[in-house]
Parts: sequence; structure tokens; C-alpha cells
Amino acid sequence: MITSATDSTATISLYGFLRPKKEYAAVLRQELLALVAPSRAETGNIVYNIHEEKDGAFFIYEIWRSQEDLDKHMQLPLLKQFMSKVGTYLAADVQAYHGQLITPVKK
Repeated sequence: MITSATDSTATISLYGFLRPKKEYAAVLRQELLALVAPSRAETGNIVYNIHEEKDGAFFIYEIWRSQEDLDKHMQLPLLKQFMSKVGTYLAADVQAYHGQLITPVKK
């Protein structure tokens, strides 16, 4: 089977919540926003969005062309650096989920 960049049989979604400690909310917001442009510039990225919830939590929603593209993203020095310190900013464990996208990506 041949898959295209927007074929739902190949795309992976990644989403989750990050709940910051009050004293680190602004820092976490800044660091998350700094990841947006580089992540969106990656070849395999389809969607990379960050939402700020009313309760102060951040919701991240990403779609990647393939698991291989997501794996490459996770190995970037910028992301590894962020992941190494994000625990300091959080009041609770990250709630993260991922799976195969089963609906077509809107073009």
C-alpha cells in the first residue's frame, strides 16, 4: 500500500496536558512556544499546536506524517533539552497520549 503525507493510515497524533506549578507557568508557556516554529518546520510535521486552558494547563496537539517522523522529532537536541527540564516546571505528571490518526487530515 502506498501512503501519502496526509494518508490517515500513516499519520500519528500526539496530544497531552502539562499542568505547571504556578511559579513556573510563564516559563513553561515561553518554552512551549519556542518549540512551535522549529517543530512546524520539520519535514514530517502536519500540525503542531499549543492551547492554554482556563485552569492554566497547556494542551499540546501534534500530527506527524509517520512514526518515523515523530521519532526523529523526539531526538532533536532542542526537544531533548526541553524534556530534560520540563519536570521541574510541572505540578503533576504529563498526561500524554498518542495513536494512529484514523480520519483524513484536512488539506
